[in-house]
Amino acid sequence: MGVSENFSSFCNNLRMSETTVSNVQYRYKQITKRINSDFWNSSSDSLHSLYVGSYGRGTAIHVSDIDIIVRLPVEKYHQYSKYIGNGQSVLLQEVKASLKQTYSTSHVKADGQVIGIDFKDGVSFEIVPAFQNTDNSSYTYPDSNSGGSWKVTYPREEIAAMNELNRLTNKNLKRLCRMARAWKDKNSVPISGILIDTLAYKFIKDWTFRDKSYLYYDFMSRDFFEYLKNLSTTIEFWYAPGSNRRVYKLKNFQMKAKQSYELALVAIDYEESNMPLSAKSKWRDIYGSKFPS
Repeated sequence: MGVSENFSSFCNNLRMSETTVSNVQYRYKQITKRINSDFWNSSSDSLHSLYVGSYGRGTAIHVSDIDIIVRLPVEKYHQYSKYIGNGQSVLLQEVKASLKQTYSTSHVKADGQVIGIDFKDGVSFEIVPAFQNTDNSSYTYPDSNSGGSWKVTYPREEIAAMNELNRLTNKNLKRLCRMARAWKDKNSVPISGILIDTLAYKFIKDWTFRDKSYLYYDFMSRDFFEYLKNLSTTIEFWYAPGSNRRVYKLKNFQMKAKQSYELALVAIDYEESNMPLSAKSKWRDIYGSKFPS
C-alpha cells in the first residue's frame, strides 16, 4: 500500500467500532432519560442533553471518554446558589444519586465538575449538569473545587467552528485531531484533547494543502509536528476556536513534537526511496499500532 492507502486505513482504525458507537448512543439515551425523569418530569431520552468534548466535536478515537451536558431546570441553580457552603458539590451529589438509580452496579463518582460512570467494556462517561443561559448557547455549570463556584462553557460554538473548518478542509481537520490523539497516546504527550483540537485548528486553517486527500497526510503529519515544535514554550494558553476560551497547556509538549517531526522526515525519506516497510515502521513509532504494519 502507498501513502494514501496507509493513512486512510490508519484513520479508519482510529474510529470507534459500530458496537461501541451503538453502546454509546444507548447509554446516552438512558442517562438523558434518567435526568429528564427526575428533574423535568419527562420520559424523553433526547431532550435536555448534548454531546460535548471530543465526541461532540467529532475528534474522539477508540479510547476516548464520552462527555455530555445534561441541562437542569434553572430553579436548581437558584436553589444551590443560596447555599452558604459548597452548593455546587451538593448539586453534583444530587445528580449522582439520580444516575445511580439507573447505574447502581456501575462505578458512579462525582468529581469536581462531573459525574463519572465507568462501564465494564472500558467506555467512560463524564456527565456535566448545567443550566442553559439566556443566550440559548452557553451553559453555566458547577465546579465544586476550592469551595465551589459557577463557570460558563460554550460547547455549541466550539462544535460549530470545528464543523465549519472541517467542511472547508475536506474533513482533514478532524482526521488530524484523531491522528494527534493516537500520537499523544503512543508517546505519552502531556497535552489535553481540547488543546490538540485548538492547535490542529490553528495549524490547518493556513496549511497549504488543507483541502487535499490522504496522499498528503505524510506531509500533514510532518508539517503539524513542525508547527508544534516551533511553538514557544513560554506560551501558557491558547484560545479555543468558536468560544475563544482559554485552553491551558498541561506541560510543554514541544520536545515530543520535535522527536516525531524528525521521525516523520525519516519516514518520508523511506517512502521516497521505495522502502515502504521501513516507512511504516517509523509511522508506527509516531502513531502506534493502529497504523498499518
